[in-house]
Amino acid sequence: MKKENKKRIWLRLDNAAKIFPASMRSSWSNVFRLSVSFRENVDPEALTRAAVRVAKRFPSVCVRLGTGLFWYYLEESKQAPQIREEGCQPLLPMRKKEMSRIAVRVLYYENRLAVEFFHALTDGSGAMVFIKTLAAIYLEECYGVAFYDGEGVLFPDSEPDAEELEDAFLRYAGPTAAKRTIPYAFHLTGEPEPDGFLHVTCGTLSCAQILAAAKEKGVSLTTYLSAALCLALEKIQQRRVAPAKEKAVRVQIPVNLRKHFPSRTLRNFVAVYNVGMEKGETDAEFDEILSRIHHQMALYNTPRNLRAVFTANVNSEKGMAIRLVPLFLKNIVMRAVFDRVGESLACLCLSNLGPVKLPKGMEEYVTGFDFIIGPQAKAPYNCGVVSYGDKLRIHLVRNTVEPELEREFFTFLSSQGLDVTLESNER
Repeated sequence: MKKENKKRIWLRLDNAAKIFPASMRSSWSNVFRLSVSFRENVDPEALTRAAVRVAKRFPSVCVRLGTGLFWYYLEESKQAPQIREEGCQPLLPMRKKEMSRIAVRVLYYENRLAVEFFHALTDGSGAMVFIKTLAAIYLEECYGVAFYDGEGVLFPDSEPDAEELEDAFLRYAGPTAAKRTIPYAFHLTGEPEPDGFLHVTCGTLSCAQILAAAKEKGVSLTTYLSAALCLALEKIQQRRVAPAKEKAVRVQIPVNLRKHFPSRTLRNFVAVYNVGMEKGETDAEFDEILSRIHHQMALYNTPRNLRAVFTANVNSEKGMAIRLVPLFLKNIVMRAVFDRVGESLACLCLSNLGPVKLPKGMEEYVTGFDFIIGPQAKAPYNCGVVSYGDKLRIHLVRNTVEPELEREFFTFLSSQGLDVTLESNER
């Protein structure tokens, strides 16, 4: 029987995804973006054919968001993503009307292919498998070459494995749940862009150079960048806030749980923890911040602690009382929880996807990758990081007028002897 005649896949939202539809605003939805740049301009016709093939291979990504009586759900879309040429602004809000058809976008501009995902579908790791496979199919459509031999590139004509569709949180939830008792963090503010324009500033650095700088300090790259962001945020807070009213300066770090709990799921499977300086410690120098974050990561980033973090979320959805509450009431409660806990405990998110690896030969066609996450619902910034070859790409995104954090952050990196090349979509 042909796949087209099969019943479309229907999925409950995974444990991490349930909060995202409830927390949406008219001007904000939790959308992130991955893009790949080729040596030659994108052929729209070949990309259209590739999108049809990738949609059949990824029925948990090419989905529509449906609304039930008690929960949202995902259903395999009847159609492949429509290919669109993009303008100057990424991550336009994804409305529920658009998501009711399909909750993923495939865009192109000159030599760049981009995919924008509603976060309820997948996380950065699942999205990377999707875009690398799409890029490989596209190259086959263009040049007749096939690169389906590992490094996260899936065979387009194979059937999805059941494990790719699982909610891995449910499989690995444990008996102990973490408590959420830390105080609120400092939040940046600014004059909002009146038309909602999203500014993206990208700093490109040499991987070898910044890894050497981190190694000299005895820390990881993510620790180094987190500390640099905390220092920049600390300086801004000191200019804006009286010492008695200062709050903690923290950065939220998402962790790919597949590294600790084996799973091939292509859905969300991340946990987050917050690192930085507490109230009363925000006059620290860079080396002290580095030391503190290094030890915080060593404490938090263990299977036992990460399991406790997501077990708390799994336990929250298991209660019969919440399961029987109608969806419109759940939305009110879950949005309140998101506002109180989801974004209030850190200044912004730093999501580092790490180095991108491609099958042998495919790298000859690909010049780079980019990763952009949208700003927070109630704070103007977020930060996405990815590397390919010797290029580390740091994307700071904001929805306010003044580029205050970018200036502090990249100026500090330059002061450490790092070569930083900046580009932006400033108008």
